[in-house]
Amino acid sequence: MLELTGTVLGGLGLFLLAVSMISDGLKLAAGNALRDILARSTATRWRGVASGIVVTGIVQSSSAVTVATIGFVNAGLLNLTQALGIVYGANVGTTMTGWLVAAVGFKLKVEAFALPMIGAGMFLRLVGSATRLGACGEALAGFGLFFIGIDVLRGAFEGLAASLDLATLVPAGAVGLLTCLGFGFLMTVLTQSSSAAIAITLTAASGGALPIVAAASMVIGANVGTTSTAAFAVIGATPNARRVASAHVAFNLLSGVVALLLLPLMLRGVHLTETLLGLTAAPAVTLALFHTTFNFLGVALMWPLTPPLVRFLRRRFRTLAETLAQPAHLDQNVLATPGLALDALRLELARMAGIGRRHAIAALGGGAAPAEREQERDALHQLGAAVEQFVTRLERQRLPAVLAPSVPNALRINGYIEEVATLAQAFTARVDNIAAIRRGRVADDIAAYLQAATRLLMASDPATLDFDTAELEQDYAALRRRWHDLKGVLLDAASDDTIPVAALNPALEGLRAALRMAEQSIKLATRLRHFERGGEAATESPGADVEVPAPASDAAA
Repeated sequence: MLELTGTVLGGLGLFLLAVSMISDGLKLAAGNALRDILARSTATRWRGVASGIVVTGIVQSSSAVTVATIGFVNAGLLNLTQALGIVYGANVGTTMTGWLVAAVGFKLKVEAFALPMIGAGMFLRLVGSATRLGACGEALAGFGLFFIGIDVLRGAFEGLAASLDLATLVPAGAVGLLTCLGFGFLMTVLTQSSSAAIAITLTAASGGALPIVAAASMVIGANVGTTSTAAFAVIGATPNARRVASAHVAFNLLSGVVALLLLPLMLRGVHLTETLLGLTAAPAVTLALFHTTFNFLGVALMWPLTPPLVRFLRRRFRTLAETLAQPAHLDQNVLATPGLALDALRLELARMAGIGRRHAIAALGGGAAPAEREQERDALHQLGAAVEQFVTRLERQRLPAVLAPSVPNALRINGYIEEVATLAQAFTARVDNIAAIRRGRVADDIAAYLQAATRLLMASDPATLDFDTAELEQDYAALRRRWHDLKGVLLDAASDDTIPVAALNPALEGLRAALRMAEQSIKLATRLRHFERGGEAATESPGADVEVPAPASDAAA
C-alpha cells in the first residue's frame, strides 16, 4: 500500500510539473500573441467564448487565462461582458485535459512517443535558452512528462483496484454522489489544479478503481473546486477582479448543480453519443465527453443570464472612486432642452466642487486615509471627463444667446476643480518634507499657516448663506501675507541650520500648493455662485479670475 501511495504521489508530481512546463513554455513562446488574441477576439460574446476555449486549450491553464482576463478588464481593454465570454470559454477549454488523458487510455505505448518528446524538448531548451525556441522546447518536454505522469497514475490505480475495492468505501445513493463530489472538490483545492484532480479521477476510473457514476461526481466536484483558485486570487484585489471571479464561481456552481441533478440522464446521453460517433467505450472517454458536455451546458444556461448578471455585478464590490465618479445629474435625455441641461451641469459641478473642497481640506489636515484621497482624486478626474463630454454634446445644440456664455464658464469651473485636486496631490507628495522642517517656533508658524488655509477652503462654499466674495478675497490677501512671512522665517531657519536645508525647497513647494489651493477654491466658488439656474451667463466677480502674482521672494522657492 505504501508503494502504491508513493506511485500515485509521484505520478501526480510529474503531472503538475508537466502542466506547469506546458503553460509557462507556451506563454513565453507566444509572447504577446495570447494577449492579442484575448484583447481583439472579443467583439462578441461568441468570439470571447471561442477565444477562451482556444487559449486555454493551448496553455492548459484556465487560471492563467482568467488572471489575464482580469488584467485586461482592469486596463480597460475588455468590458465585463466580454470578460465573461472568455471565462465561459476557459471552462470549456480546460476539458482538453480530459481528452489528453483519454488519449493515453487507448492502449498506446506511451514511452514510444513521450520519451522522445522529452529528449527533443530539453535539447531545444538547452540550445535556445531565453528564446522562443527554448520556450517551445520546454512546452514539448512538458507534454512528454504529461503523458508519462498520466501513465504512472494509471498503473498505480490499476494496482490499487486489484488490492482494494474503492467503490465499497463510497456510500450508496445521493450520499455517495455528494461524497465523491466532495473528494473531487478537495483534490482541486489541495492541488490548486482542476486538471490534476480530473486526471486522477479519469485514471482511477480507467484502472477500474472507481465506477463511472462516482467518477462523474468527482469530475463535477473538481470543476466546482477550481473556483477556489479564483477566490484566493482576488483576496484584496480590485472590484473588477472580484466581479470576474464572482462570475467564474456562478458559472461553475450552476453547471455543477445542474450536472449533478441530471447525472443519470447525462450519462445515458453520453453513452448514446459515444455510440453515434463510434468512440471507444472506455471510462476515460466517457468521462471526458461528460466533462465537456456539462461545461457546454453551463455556457448554454449562463448565456441568457449574462446581461442581468453583469448588471448585478456592477452594483457589487464598488469602491469609493466608482461611487463618486458616477455622475449624479448628467442625463443625456436633457440635452435637447438647453436650460435643463445647464441646470444638470450646475448641480454636477456643485457636487464636484464639494468633493474637491473636502479632498483639499483632508489633504491639508492629514484627514482620511491616503488610499481614500487617491480614490477621490481619481473620481474627480473621471467626473471632469464626463463634464467635458456632456458640454461637447451640449454645444452641438442650438443654444439661445443668453445661455451660450454659460458653457465656457462651466468648463472653466471644471478646470478649477481639476486644479484643486492636482494641488492637493502636490501638497500630499511634500508632506514628509514639511514634517522634516516642523521644529521649534517654525512648527507653530507652519501649523498656523495651514490652519488659515484650511479655514479659507472651508469658507469657499457658495452654498452657505454667509458666502461673501469680498471677505474671501480679504482673507486670501491675509493668507498671502502670512505665506510671505512664513517663507522668510523658513529661509532664516535654514541659514541658521535650525531646519534641514535639503528639505526646505520641497517643503516650500508643498506649502505654496496650499496657498494655490485656497486661490483656486475662491475662484471656483465665485464662478459657481454666479452660475445660476436657467443657464444665465456668469457675472464676473472682482478679481475672481485675476492671477495674483507671487511675491518676489517666491522665486527663490
